[in-house]
Amino acid sequence: MAPTTRVFVGRLAELSVFDPLGEKVGRVRDVVVTFSATRSRPRAIGLVVEVAARKRIFVPMTRVTSVEGGQVITTGLVNMRRFEQRANETLVLAELVERPVQVRLGGELVEATIEDIGIEHGAARSWSVTRAFVRKRTGGSSLNPFSKRRGETFVAPIEDIEELREAKQAQSAARLLEAYEDLKPADLAEVIHDLTPKRRAEVAAALDDERLADVIEELPEDDQIEILTGLEVDRAADVLEAMEPDDAADLLSELPVERQEELLEKMDQDEAEDLRRLLTYDDNSAGGLMTTEPVILGPEASIAEALALVRKEELSTALATTVFVCRPPLETPTGKYLGLVHIQRLLREPPHAPIGGILDKDLEPLTPDDSLGHITRLLANYNMVGLPVVDESGALLGAVTVDDVLDHILPEDWREERHEPDVDTAQPAVGHG
Repeated sequence: MAPTTRVFVGRLAELSVFDPLGEKVGRVRDVVVTFSATRSRPRAIGLVVEVAARKRIFVPMTRVTSVEGGQVITTGLVNMRRFEQRANETLVLAELVERPVQVRLGGELVEATIEDIGIEHGAARSWSVTRAFVRKRTGGSSLNPFSKRRGETFVAPIEDIEELREAKQAQSAARLLEAYEDLKPADLAEVIHDLTPKRRAEVAAALDDERLADVIEELPEDDQIEILTGLEVDRAADVLEAMEPDDAADLLSELPVERQEELLEKMDQDEAEDLRRLLTYDDNSAGGLMTTEPVILGPEASIAEALALVRKEELSTALATTVFVCRPPLETPTGKYLGLVHIQRLLREPPHAPIGGILDKDLEPLTPDDSLGHITRLLANYNMVGLPVVDESGALLGAVTVDDVLDHILPEDWREERHEPDVDTAQPAVGHG
């Protein structure tokens, strides 16, 4: 069978990528193209391939030996460095599909929307964008993908597509998010990090508050600040409320004091009070690291109640492992802290028994001023996932979890994976570009 020389990107997406020995490298997520003033056709320069742990790498088209049988075969010379989109690059599925354009058809310009992009294999393993599958736009909201009024479709040579590169209206962010709706927040954050600032703002606007809050928590600090400051004040305050209090406080601390106060004034009074308290602590202290919303119950609560609380989907894994038991009031700062119970102990006891009867009281609580080093040693020495933080009167202020500590002891740019060694599937290859 002759290798495929023409393919639409929509059909290429999700295909498995293999090396010459038949080992699976990953799956295609997108195609990277570049435009040039000296070429009539954009050039397809590489594939965005998702490998293990949902990491995305760049595979140059020069490494692609064939596209056939529902799979992509490469030379095996694949650089495993994480893909980072450059300013002169465009992602077909993320940025071109659903883009409104004008198409020359029978001597006139027709309003249309791109549905897919076709690429073609040329000399020396080069690939070019040669055609576009488009749909005529009808009356009404031409950018509404859910409209019941669907125009006719046709394939047009790429040379007949007007303003493909400089289209005034880009693909809807909803279309991009639809392609990545199955991703966890950390993986979606990686996708958003690779976008241009303008595109990041569009995607942020399309996400609901809860999803955006989860994604912001996983982004590098510069991206967090860029997105939050780009939102309207009311929306930014809502997103901060949806974030974990410690993450929200960390982000607020990077903003000018005037902006901090403006956002806090727009927030729910209780939520704002928690953040104001967190902002008074040093970043690398127990007070600066803690969340003010751990799982808290009174001593008379049953084990069944505790298990029901830790099963809540919105709880992070780290917070769900420990229940902190206090006297009323049970909102931080609480009444007197009495002890804690690990989830494993809860699973071993009868559901009707009171939680106050199985407390671990041996662990000395942290104070807000305890250092990051002290916290790290306690977590390691006692194999703990979370530690209580109390004030001078013994009231629970919050809890420090191991994930928050890791965020502070890892290099600042750990999310960008620059500290990982490159691992090639064969021998060192020419990098991205």
